[in-house]
Amino acid sequence: MTSVHGDKLEDRPTVRLCTFEIRTHLGRCRRLGLFLADGVLDINFATAWRLAAEGVLNPHQLANALVPSGMLLFISLGERALAEARLTIDRWKESKPDGGPGGETLLYARDEVHFTTPLPDPRSIRDFYAFEEHVRKGFAKRDEPVPKEWYELPVYYKTAAHNLLGPEADVNWPSFTQRFDFELELAAVIGRAGRDIKAANASPYIFGYTIMNDFSARDIQRREMKVRLGPAKGKDWATALGPVIVTADEIPDPHNLAMSARINGEFWSSGNSKDMFWSFEQMIEFLTEDDFIQPGDIIGSGTVGTGCGLELDRWVQRGDVMELEVEHIGVLRNRVR
Repeated sequence: MTSVHGDKLEDRPTVRLCTFEIRTHLGRCRRLGLFLADGVLDINFATAWRLAAEGVLNPHQLANALVPSGMLLFISLGERALAEARLTIDRWKESKPDGGPGGETLLYARDEVHFTTPLPDPRSIRDFYAFEEHVRKGFAKRDEPVPKEWYELPVYYKTAAHNLLGPEADVNWPSFTQRFDFELELAAVIGRAGRDIKAANASPYIFGYTIMNDFSARDIQRREMKVRLGPAKGKDWATALGPVIVTADEIPDPHNLAMSARINGEFWSSGNSKDMFWSFEQMIEFLTEDDFIQPGDIIGSGTVGTGCGLELDRWVQRGDVMELEVEHIGVLRNRVR
């Protein structure tokens, strides 16, 4: 496996996209970045450099149209933006210029920038319940069988898209819970708009994949769901995504990825996305029955078996560091504050 913050850079996919912030005299500036072996490339300014080298008179304007500096707009442009970005990467590796056409910094060391969640402004987050082992253990704790409907519908809930955290960010312990929990999930990022999409045709609608930590306040979640509504308050207060989005074509098989969780460096759980009962394509089919998906929608897999404290009867404490790792994507690391 590889980690964004580790040393095994040679095994990383070509297109690993992030969002980073830098300090300027005008305040913080948020930019779309690409992980490379020697740092983080500002892909928008690097594209402007490439266009200027090709003789384009207004390279920044064209770069903004072809390879925008924001993740959501970049995703929305789809294959065209990816093709231009890959062309820029190839030219960059050949020349390694010192700066952009206006003197812009093109390559940053990773410790020079602050990484946010890779998609700071998703259009929606819908989290499914796709791993049977997790479902069975949850119902067993309530002395209930798994409802037959779970095997008939890929059910999901909607969570807040505005309380997102990125890699290395601290997550506040909410005042209303005594049972803080992590949840290890794989997430798909939608790259194309569509409606009434069949599962057999759904793969091209997935732009890429990232890691999700679906933080849960288990005690209030249990209480609110007794009235058969939710989860809501038990989930909406925070979700972490990251550290990067890996484009779909760089993942050999999204339904066969090793997944693991460590707390304070101690190995707690492991699983594999191959154990999903419902595929992302089936989720998309269910979502789009008489409804739309849009670029920038996020679809969570639900928790992998053993991928949370509830299943393990082990609970995260204040000050703990959670590290969620998914093969080919990296490590999403957050500390409980």
